[in-house]
Amino acid sequence: MSVRPLNIDLKELVRRIDRAVIYDLAKETPCELAASISTDKHHIWLKREDLQDVFSFKIRGAANRMASLSQAQLDAGVCAASAGNHAQGIAASARHYGAKAVIFMPVTTPPIKVNAVQSFGVQTRLIGDSYDAACAAALDYAQKTGAVFIHPFDEIDVIAGQGTVGKEILKTTPNPAAIYVCTGGGGLVSGIGSYVKAKAPACQIIACEAAGAPTLERALAAGQPISLKTIDGFADGTAVRRIGDLTFDIARRVVDRSRLVTNDEISAAVRQIFQLTRTIVEPAGALALAACLKDIQDGSAPEGDLIVTLSGANVNFDRIGHIVERAELGAGGEMLFAASLPEKPGAFLNFITAIGSRAITEFNYRYRDNARAHVLVGVKLRAATEKSAVFSDMNAAGLDVFDLSHDRLSKRHLRHMVGGRGSADIPEVIYSFEFPERPGALSDFLRALNNRWNISLFHYRNHGASTGHVLCGFQTPKGDVAALEASLSQTQYPMRRETDNMAYEAFLRG
Repeated sequence: MSVRPLNIDLKELVRRIDRAVIYDLAKETPCELAASISTDKHHIWLKREDLQDVFSFKIRGAANRMASLSQAQLDAGVCAASAGNHAQGIAASARHYGAKAVIFMPVTTPPIKVNAVQSFGVQTRLIGDSYDAACAAALDYAQKTGAVFIHPFDEIDVIAGQGTVGKEILKTTPNPAAIYVCTGGGGLVSGIGSYVKAKAPACQIIACEAAGAPTLERALAAGQPISLKTIDGFADGTAVRRIGDLTFDIARRVVDRSRLVTNDEISAAVRQIFQLTRTIVEPAGALALAACLKDIQDGSAPEGDLIVTLSGANVNFDRIGHIVERAELGAGGEMLFAASLPEKPGAFLNFITAIGSRAITEFNYRYRDNARAHVLVGVKLRAATEKSAVFSDMNAAGLDVFDLSHDRLSKRHLRHMVGGRGSADIPEVIYSFEFPERPGALSDFLRALNNRWNISLFHYRNHGASTGHVLCGFQTPKGDVAALEASLSQTQYPMRRETDNMAYEAFLRG
């Protein structure tokens, strides 16, 4: 059931955007033509918010909100909850206005982001595993101290500050066909959308969301903001569980549609932006380009000038390797597949011959039995359409293959694992988990099991994000899977059963 809309006055919001006080702290960023990826029908322009001094558009909303505070409020101080970009915007604005600021951040926040916030001379407090826990602590602090809590997206002055991006876009490109906007909590898309729809109503406003955190799309379907049960934190700058009440009320009236993109497509867009600008943006910063390129590819993009917001470049160095790893798959430049080979002389040569002149990016093999061997293979593609030719060549050589290019377990874990199989005599179940990147996460997990189940497989990868990906196997000789899952649920870590995954069947099952 939909809720009663707030009916925020969009004309008044446009006036607030025109009056926004941001340029003591924010820059008017360029809108640059990406000529090498543009076509005769689609001219792609990059709105370079990654060039702000804090490497994100968030400085705009923070600056405008701080400018609206009275001297008494500034004297009382401000507080905020954030794992990154909003925190830096508040910290920079507080220093400019001489206000005390306390920023609450999750324990899982990478040190590089904590240090960046502290460099502005503000206090940081690390609380909880998630933004929600940090936000609750910040609200409690505000109530007890009288400090002004500044929300990262669900405040009119913050939205108005972000809306100045739209105002600047229309100065350089008066009649864009569409603006692609990265979307999480909704502050940027509602601000840009309000201004642009008032001045250039024919322009399409396209909200670009990570497929693992579709807050606006789900809210539009439900007719109201809803809380997602789980979110994928890959594009951490937009990984929120619930769109704002104010931002949803605005977005439902100014956004034409939502476009979801995968982590692989985001990674491919990060690489594309590097090739265009020699800048490495964060995953959320590449969301809009990923969606724009996807629209062009499937014919959904309107003809004309297409504006893409590069929203931020606060990326941890240790995440870059993982992004690069996924970029080839996202761009269709690589495929990952499994093949079954007979264990006999000449089989390997037959397989390599079938691959032909294509470059092999990786090759993983482990003996299975005297009859068949399974290999996990990455192959470089000259074009995305070449994938079908690879399968045709394999089938012609009498080889059984199956595509793993979009299999999450294979990409996150299997291609990085070596080793044997579980016992064929003892039943085994496999789960993937997302662990918070904090001390004690593994011990909390193990305590929940109460030493009842033997762990038969464990693989963990750190991608420099707030969560780590874990693949874990458990032996269940008594068939007590329901009891196991009841124990696992006590950890409250997001999990997925993977026992029926085809990659597990081929490479790990006993």
